Amino acid sequence: MTVDAARGRTARIERVTSESDVLVEIDLDGTGASSIDTTVPFFDHMLTALSKHSLIDMTIRSSGDTHIDVHHTVEDTAIAIGEALRIALGTKAGIRRFGEATVPLDEALANAVVDISGRPFLVHGGEPAGQEYHLIGGHFTGSLTRHVFEALALHAQICLHITVIGGRDPHHIVEAQFKALARALRAAVEPDPRVEGIPSTKGAL
Repeated sequence: MTVDAARGRTARIERVTSESDVLVEIDLDGTGASSIDTTVPFFDHMLTALSKHSLIDMTIRSSGDTHIDVHHTVEDTAIAIGEALRIALGTKAGIRRFGEATVPLDEALANAVVDISGRPFLVHGGEPAGQEYHLIGGHFTGSLTRHVFEALALHAQICLHITVIGGRDPHHIVEAQFKALARALRAAVEPDPRVEGIPSTKGAL
């Protein structure tokens, strides 16, 4: 993996393995513009929503052994996004740190809470029984949703709680979660003009 921490709250991550080739560029102070091609169409849709509603600009290019399974490409892309978030946040000085959002999508409703804590943790629950087995868009299995959040939280070093409050359609259930995460991230990474230095009694995050 190669890392380029550019000026401002931006990052570029290149992750190349025997299973995938991933490029991620992000700008935390963007407008939600994105250019995304992971070769997994439904995942592209989710990442486009993540960018749009977090206001984090994202350029993502991924390819991999999708003839075997999309799992490796999806996982490695999520790892690279997490790494990019961690790098772009820098010292985390002046940020709001915490973010929370509850987002509906028709019959589905999801809640996400983010703490830019430096301590990776994921709590994920509430999906209806069998959600993990649904094949969405012909490629993306429901079980990958939690896996994406695990990889992102671990490599971004954030604490993330996501709860599905309700839902019936598998597509809506996943999309509500990504949009809730986006809105929570938007709040958490946003600069707070009243915060001086690191928003922690420890003096470090």
